[in-house]
Amino acid sequence: MSDFSVEQIKNLHKRFEQLSGNEETISRENLENIPALANNPIRRQIIGAFFDKRNQHQNEVGSFEEIGFEQFLMVMSHFRPPTLKTTEEERETMRKEKLRFLFNMHDTDNDGTITLEEYRKAVEELLSKSGAIGQEAAKAIADAAMLEVASTNVPHMAPDDFYEGITFEHFEQILKGLEMESRMHIRFLDVDTTTMHCGRSTS
Repeated sequence: MSDFSVEQIKNLHKRFEQLSGNEETISRENLENIPALANNPIRRQIIGAFFDKRNQHQNEVGSFEEIGFEQFLMVMSHFRPPTLKTTEEERETMRKEKLRFLFNMHDTDNDGTITLEEYRKAVEELLSKSGAIGQEAAKAIADAAMLEVASTNVPHMAPDDFYEGITFEHFEQILKGLEMESRMHIRFLDVDTTTMHCGRSTS
């Protein structure tokens, strides 16, 4: 299901037990108590992603109240880096899955589009947490960025046209040049996804 080795699954199971307090399921509250996540500007989206049914390779939408170890493993599989044995085809599939995972984090209403409102919220959260910029400035930057995306993806759009938002196809285009395969790590879980060892990361 997730292509983890037996050793990696054991390590992830230990971390799951630490997070859940040796219970069979993890709740949002368990993840909200992770100190390393407290100041993360997209903390809400990250936590939400663990409970998002869309990230379980099923055609369901909505959220789980709690998740078991298998579901936890499925979410963690999105953060797996490729190995030397990974084929080009597998790399492409992994990249697409990672992009879809990121897309879902910002498409909060499950409609298949990141709207200006959703995009603005994400950018505002990122910028306002840096402390050096006010709400209005953050909003203006988000709006300008969205218009830039709109003009790139819908070049013949008139100034008064309403841009519905970023589809997954647009999202793929925007991040086309970005090397995703080894970039998505989950350090806040104290799990180094390159080796999947639990405990404090030494790097």
